[in-house]
Amino acid sequence: MEVHHMTAKGRTFSVLDRNAHVRQLKDEHWDLIVIGGGVTGCGIALDAAARGLKTVLLEKEDFASGTSSKSTKLIHGGLRYLKQLDIGLVRETGTERAIVHRLAPHLVIPEKMLLPLTDGGTYGKLGTSFGLWVYDLLAGVKPEDQRIMLNKQEALQKEPLLNPDTLRGGGYYAEYRTDDARLTLELAKAASAYGALAMNYMEVDDFLTGKDGHIQGIQATDKLSGETLSLSAHQVVSAGGPWVDGIRKKAAPLGTKHLQLTKGIHLVFPHHVLPVRQSLYFDVPDGRMVFAIPRGKVTYVGTTDTFYSGNLDRVLVTRNDADYLVSAVNAVFPSVQVGMSDIVSSWAGLRPLIHQDGKSPSELSRKDEVFTSPNGLISIAGGKLTGYRKMAKKVVDRVIKTITKKSGISFSPCKTHTIKLTPEPFSSAKEVEAYTEELRKKLAGCGLHSDHADYLVGNYGRQSAAIVADLQLSVSASPEIALACSEVRFGVKKEAVARAEDFFVRRTGRLFF
Repeated sequence: MEVHHMTAKGRTFSVLDRNAHVRQLKDEHWDLIVIGGGVTGCGIALDAAARGLKTVLLEKEDFASGTSSKSTKLIHGGLRYLKQLDIGLVRETGTERAIVHRLAPHLVIPEKMLLPLTDGGTYGKLGTSFGLWVYDLLAGVKPEDQRIMLNKQEALQKEPLLNPDTLRGGGYYAEYRTDDARLTLELAKAASAYGALAMNYMEVDDFLTGKDGHIQGIQATDKLSGETLSLSAHQVVSAGGPWVDGIRKKAAPLGTKHLQLTKGIHLVFPHHVLPVRQSLYFDVPDGRMVFAIPRGKVTYVGTTDTFYSGNLDRVLVTRNDADYLVSAVNAVFPSVQVGMSDIVSSWAGLRPLIHQDGKSPSELSRKDEVFTSPNGLISIAGGKLTGYRKMAKKVVDRVIKTITKKSGISFSPCKTHTIKLTPEPFSSAKEVEAYTEELRKKLAGCGLHSDHADYLVGNYGRQSAAIVADLQLSVSASPEIALACSEVRFGVKKEAVARAEDFFVRRTGRLFF
């Protein structure tokens, strides 16, 4: 098998070489086939491969092309779940975000969040102070990042765009921002380093079953070549997100448990149109909470929460969706008054939640749930980006229990809490900043700006060095074009980029930001 490698402090990282992986697929018997290349599926593939399972992951489109590139792009501690008294979920997400920050400090970055307190708002000062204190306690927030309560003047200093007529103060607390698609991709690459095959554009058409009716493999179509493949495995897991029920129906009737999809959208504005100084989490008249987050030259706002029953492969931002967020922005930042013409990009995604009778979209639990069909298909749905690692552990524990019961073979315990997610990983946020400063100086000599260094390190970590080394300034119209072309070459060779949108949306976020 032809696989390229990069050394990362004693561990070898495989490149996502799709052609090589296709060749290896055909004549192998697998311990585990994972359906779905979102953050949960890639997390399962990494956990399973790291424990010694012979693993293959199949994604019908590109990695993170579903829900895992459509989030608010926060690894957050679940402050809103305190309101629902879901203490366990707050504790778990807080613990998990600390782990993911340690595993990829260039990709999961501390971000201060301002929660404005207003006349007639959802949160009062005393309740907010207590809630944020509990949040810090449950989420294990370090002392230097723990909440600070602000008076009106202090809150306005943090964010002058807030309405001084209704503002009464604010809570200032810690969250973490990320790039959800990059996180998913790095999980796929790390899984490949442990021997898993992670394949995009490989759609599962049907299940293969034995005489006893138990699933023994899958039939899939390579959407790039049109070739049909049959793969056998001890166990098949579905982590298909919004498509989980459709996949389950191919295997067996759904039973009493099924998904309830809700849609969330985000709008992107030029930063000079919505020039917030920092990230905010504010309430709107219907009682929901909305984020406004500055990111480079733009500010993005989200999200909505509405039931969805339309086309899973084409989820659109409607005029009603956009009106809701535009109205929310104009209510909290009255001096701005954004309009539809100010929107430069947007995205819409689906939450694969578990149906609960009588619950509104925002009331539905964000907890994950695992289903096992009578013929052996294991499916997981629900959950949040922040909890991907625990979800993966839960599934792989169940897979190993099944395989061990059949074969007597034992496997090592979960160790994903120690597996760094990129080559030559950073040990701390300070190390990230030092590396970024070195890169700023290097790029200045190439005619590029400091924000290019911030962008590269935030996307690729120390893999930025390979992209910069490949800059072809003499044949490009500008340094910016040369940088983009170098990124494309890196993406095609090392990150399974097959289509333009893979690059512009999921590898770089350039389309949105």
